[in-house]
Amino acid sequence: MNDISPAQILQQLAQIQHMEPGKLCVIGQGPNGPYYNLQCREKGKTLSRYVPSDQVPMVTEHTANYRQFQSLVDQYAQLIVDRTRSERAAGSKKTIPPPISSWPKTRKSTS
Repeated sequence: MNDISPAQILQQLAQIQHMEPGKLCVIGQGPNGPYYNLQCREKGKTLSRYVPSDQVPMVTEHTANYRQFQSLVDQYAQLIVDRTRSERAAGSKKTIPPPISSWPKTRKSTS
């Protein structure tokens, strides 16, 4: 597994300056080449946006940045979860003696 710290992941996240969720799809073929749209979900609805052919390389890069962002967020979350669980497990290995009570023990009645 990759030994990367949460701080390094946060640095990588901060370097992503442009991103776009969704998938770039070819919707047809024209005389000058294919037509593209960007499909994504926003607020529970599927949206499609036309992408001019001159913007296809840029949108491709932005959607790749979004996927990288999501991957880094997942890695960061998993590192924090793993660290939290290991700290909790280390703390639970300590035996804590039961509290000493000054109250006298009472017997259950047998009647």
